[in-house]
Amino acid sequence: MINITIPARDVTITKKADPKESNIYGFTEFHLITRELGGIFMFYNDRDELLFVGKARKLRPRIKKHFEDSVSPMKPHRDEVAKIEVCVVEDPVHREIYETYILNELQAKYNVEKVLYK
Repeated sequence: MINITIPARDVTITKKADPKESNIYGFTEFHLITRELGGIFMFYNDRDELLFVGKARKLRPRIKKHFEDSVSPMKPHRDEVAKIEVCVVEDPVHREIYETYILNELQAKYNVEKVLYK
């Protein structure tokens, strides 16, 4: 039996009440997310339900892309995101394992690939 634990969150940013404070769906603290390191990111709604889990070689650009890209699976659900949590995980194999584990353990709502719980 393999024992996997979800890594500690390195950064958590939350949506501001007044979306005019930010040009990215109410989030103003993107500068806290590393631009150069890889890891796992998780989008939550205001009820703390996990909406989406993803991995990236460079976290900040990848997360921003979900809010700007026209083909992101999060496109129709961007307004639901109230909190973003980030875990820095440098090893690409570990990122893959953590992403699959988190999405199935916490049953991410909008992920479509790697889903084993449906």
